[in-house]
Amino acid sequence: MDIGSFIALLRSAHRVLQQDKLDRFRRRVPFGDLVSERAENAAAYGFGEGTTCYDGTLIIGDVKVGRHVWIGPGVVLDGSGGLEIGDYVSISAGVQIYTHHTVAWSTSLGRAPVEHRPTRIGSGVYIGPNSVIQMGVEIGDRAVIGALSLVNRSIPPGVRAWGTPARVQSDSPSTAP
Repeated sequence: MDIGSFIALLRSAHRVLQQDKLDRFRRRVPFGDLVSERAENAAAYGFGEGTTCYDGTLIIGDVKVGRHVWIGPGVVLDGSGGLEIGDYVSISAGVQIYTHHTVAWSTSLGRAPVEHRPTRIGSGVYIGPNSVIQMGVEIGDRAVIGALSLVNRSIPPGVRAWGTPARVQSDSPSTAP
């Protein structure tokens, strides 16, 4: 089979798979997510039982993920400094979790090293869409991080925090972010 025929075959399969996904779930996803299985993606990284991960997730370095974690589309998990995520965590679409930064390296024109610190997400945590978790942060068990938050300091267990920078707003489970 020549390359042109192969591309035509892929495009045809893509159309069929996209239509099936649209008919069944009312969603359109990138090609990789049409041909991969989210549980298999997570298992390939050695993540815990029942964990799922979209094909388009960027995973770097030493990332340890517990059981029954949902990792949404477009997520960045930077484990270059060590990233640990507990059980029953929801990581919404577009979340970025970092364990390093290059500020000193860049501003010193490469004379200073890249900085690394481990980041830890507890169990039973919800992280809202498009939030950014900076290196060295620890988010306690059962915390809720609201959408679009910049988490640049540790968040205690059982609280709700949101904003830029994220601040604890409530320790009451009934208060929505």
